[in-house]
Amino acid sequence: MSIFGSLILVGGVQASTGVDPEARLPYWEVRGNDVSIRFVQRLPDQTRGFFLARGFKPAQAGTIAQSCVFQSIFKNTSSPSGPATIQYNLREWSIHAGTQRRGMKTREDWKQEWQAGRVARPAQLAFEWALLPTRQQYGPGDYNWGMSVFNLKPGTQFDLDVVWYRNGHRQVARIKAIRCAADVTMEPTDP
Repeated sequence: MSIFGSLILVGGVQASTGVDPEARLPYWEVRGNDVSIRFVQRLPDQTRGFFLARGFKPAQAGTIAQSCVFQSIFKNTSSPSGPATIQYNLREWSIHAGTQRRGMKTREDWKQEWQAGRVARPAQLAFEWALLPTRQQYGPGDYNWGMSVFNLKPGTQFDLDVVWYRNGHRQVARIKAIRCAADVTMEPTDP
């Protein structure tokens, strides 16, 4: 593994960071070995508004908004001339924050919380569809996106071990120094 500033190379996989031109917020990305995974910060205010509009009560939307949410885009970048099947399971990913190591908070974890908290069924369904699936398999050219919840406070910095399988072979990349969005308000701008 080599580290060059915010660029990390792990077994042919490159991790980088920058500012997403559409969101105008920081992103962290892994590319290589037929996969592209990008995490774009979501401001707590954006997340709060999104879930209020889907029927969550203010306290419930606030809980989600304060849990470090990113927009995630996962792609199988293999070509038809060298096709690969890519699979992942979010339960294999590890978050390293300070001295703690923990797993992702998945759809299934939230479902238990929402059922115990008596969240309306339509809001639960909207939430489930908004999140990146816990497990997924991709053929060449397939992609998906959704929100990922890291269950950390706004502004927290962490490293993420991302695990996927390329034609059944385990691949791991660590993305260093990801930062949860601060709880600030940005005014929307015209494109």
